[in-house]
Amino acid sequence: MTRRFGRTAYQPVAAARRMSRRGLFAGAFAIYALAPGLAAAQAAAGGFRDLGAEAFVQSQAQRVISTLADNRMAEAEKQKVFRALVDEVADVPRITLFVLGRYARTLSPDQEKAFAAAFRTYAEAVYRDRLSDYHGERLKVTGSLVRRAGDVVVNTEVSGGRMSRPMMVAWRVQSAQGRWRVVDVQVKGVWLAITQQQDFVSTLDNAHGDIEVLIAQLRRAPAGQGHHTGGSR
Repeated sequence: MTRRFGRTAYQPVAAARRMSRRGLFAGAFAIYALAPGLAAAQAAAGGFRDLGAEAFVQSQAQRVISTLADNRMAEAEKQKVFRALVDEVADVPRITLFVLGRYARTLSPDQEKAFAAAFRTYAEAVYRDRLSDYHGERLKVTGSLVRRAGDVVVNTEVSGGRMSRPMMVAWRVQSAQGRWRVVDVQVKGVWLAITQQQDFVSTLDNAHGDIEVLIAQLRRAPAGQGHHTGGSR
């Protein structure tokens, strides 16, 4: 994401901006570096818990679930509130970098801006659709697993509403400068950001790295379509 093709010189401000992006890019991938081992780690007994991460998920994820379950709220208002909650609770810039995989390094500033806008709308619809599937009203934290300092998977049960039995949702959260943010959500056994990265990288591989192909597909995707954007799996 930090490369800028066709440029031979830059001003100090631009250099600082690049360094900031390098740090964000590195941080995005550091969060997910151990992603393939999530299931095994969650199943392991005796893992350490993080009560701060659990408290964050209990309060903030409950706000998300309650908003989606509020039938008194008009649809337009619910969408507005949900969008604001996503910005507040999730680390959207970091997730945006992560889902592009190695292709994040190749974007120009204009491509980066265009993809971020398209992905923001697409991801909001996907997350809302997946969480709304539960039709639940109450969220209860059942435990957590510290992956490493500041990187925690918090397990929850969603119940109530039209649900006949509780369903499990896991939230991966990371702490930066004393603030927890959600970086991925596991719904029905699927980690959404990890799956999106697999699909997006596949699409870009097939398109020879043309980000405009992926952007166009995201813009065409109907709300609630899911993860797949046309790439081969």
